[in-house]
Amino acid sequence: MMNQKNKITIWVLAIVLTSLTLFSFTQNDKLFAIAKNLDIFASLIRELDSYYVDEIDPDELVSIGINAMLEELDPYTNYIPEEDSDDFRLMTTGEYAGVGALIGNRTGVNMILMPYSGFPAQRAGLRIGDEILKVDTVNVIDKPTNDISALLKGPANTGVSVEVKRGDDTIKVDLTRQKIVISNVPYYGMINDEVGYIKLTDFTTNASSDVRKALVSLKEQGATQLILDVRDNPGGILKEAVEIVNLFIPKGKEVVKTIGKLPNVNATYKTEKSPVDKDIPLVVLVNERSASAAEIVAGALQDYDRAVLVGRTTFGKGLVQSTIPLSYNAQVKVTTAKYYIPSGRCIQAIDYSKKDTAGNGNVIADSLRNEFRTKGGRIVMDGAGIEPDELVEQKNYAPIIYSLVARNLVFEYGNEFFRKNESIGPARTFEVSDEVYEDFVNWLQDKDYDYTTRVEKTIEDLEKYAEKEKYYDEIKEEIEKLKKSVTHSKEQDLITFKDEVKDALKDELVSRYYYQEGVIEASLDRDKEIAKSLQLIRDQKLYAQLLKPLR
Repeated sequence: MMNQKNKITIWVLAIVLTSLTLFSFTQNDKLFAIAKNLDIFASLIRELDSYYVDEIDPDELVSIGINAMLEELDPYTNYIPEEDSDDFRLMTTGEYAGVGALIGNRTGVNMILMPYSGFPAQRAGLRIGDEILKVDTVNVIDKPTNDISALLKGPANTGVSVEVKRGDDTIKVDLTRQKIVISNVPYYGMINDEVGYIKLTDFTTNASSDVRKALVSLKEQGATQLILDVRDNPGGILKEAVEIVNLFIPKGKEVVKTIGKLPNVNATYKTEKSPVDKDIPLVVLVNERSASAAEIVAGALQDYDRAVLVGRTTFGKGLVQSTIPLSYNAQVKVTTAKYYIPSGRCIQAIDYSKKDTAGNGNVIADSLRNEFRTKGGRIVMDGAGIEPDELVEQKNYAPIIYSLVARNLVFEYGNEFFRKNESIGPARTFEVSDEVYEDFVNWLQDKDYDYTTRVEKTIEDLEKYAEKEKYYDEIKEEIEKLKKSVTHSKEQDLITFKDEVKDALKDELVSRYYYQEGVIEASLDRDKEIAKSLQLIRDQKLYAQLLKPLR
């Protein structure tokens, strides 16, 4: 049977719901339906507790029911129970108290994936690839990473010990938790003598302050042109997006409107300050994982013809969520409005009010999309995210790269290399030498990294269908010739795609010495979108032409 606390909770809930039911008879049909079904739900839980053959956990069952209900609406309406409030606070503020390390599970092993520079884990010498064995006295080898993360967090200035395995050694490290504030700008710097670069990864508290500091610093270093990178940025706080746009456009300009069912969620957000620089040539990098607040920034700057957008069409999240408190310190993050950027367009790409038979929202058809105009008269469209002014196709990697990365072989070699080498050259200029590459190839000799290329898979499918449809005997010889001509050699692929493999190795090795900032810096000179941005921003006529309407 349930413990006494859970019994009391359910009976109190039942009394409240009964009261709601009586009250609802004076309301409209919708309120009556809500109260009636809540009463049924409470009754169901009570009867399950009394009659079900095994013990039940009412908290777990109710949470499952709530989450299933919210899934019927959209992916962004979520229930946040009290025990998850710290994680939610981290997502929205970027602040928590802990040791400052990203942990995860690779090949079934819990480990440090990235210690954040300047925080306790990194200062104490914890490294990428350290296998986590214990936190204080708790054995965490088989625990979920969320549980380990919870153990590492705690009040600031409290101690926690971590035992890790590094190669054949077991190491115990004593740490003091501190307030961790994760910067929204993990890297900014000069790409060359004229062009500054800012990588913006989140829109938590202080995002606009982080970008402002980076922008001011870059201008002091001589930046006369700027690239703002919001690729892979999932968005966050709306106010931060408005203030980032304000860094580049004058005071009093509309950035975004929110329009919902209730008047109190309808609002117009305008710039309130003087800009840092309203004239500096600006490129914004976007891709299919740029969402929400990142799309507001990119879309508003595009609508004011203030920046050229380079990359790929953004995610298309034009929905606004509000957090509403519930009983017992729970919360619900619920979609309350849609947002509209200065041209008047809403960029939401999926209509969740109309779902297919599988329960998925419908992608807004091209025929239902509408034309809008930027301030200068350029045509922009609603309903499918923000489309870039200059498209750069996504890079396709050779199958051997996917295999080496997915099997964690590049990661494991990075650990081996780091144990044997105290330092490497600066992140921006470091290159994987032929000697290091040869060592990697030799290290792979007893490792399994076989894979099937797409062409090989297509031929396998052809063979199966030919056999099924009785054509195989007629085309057997041709299929065998095709097989021989395309059968890959792992060893040959390591030669053919040497440069690509070297790039993957470079990122992994740099991360060991220079952490997240170094990985970003190391990628600058081989980034297709940055290369295209530099081409556009150097050619003032081409840059200006992209911001003019087509004649």
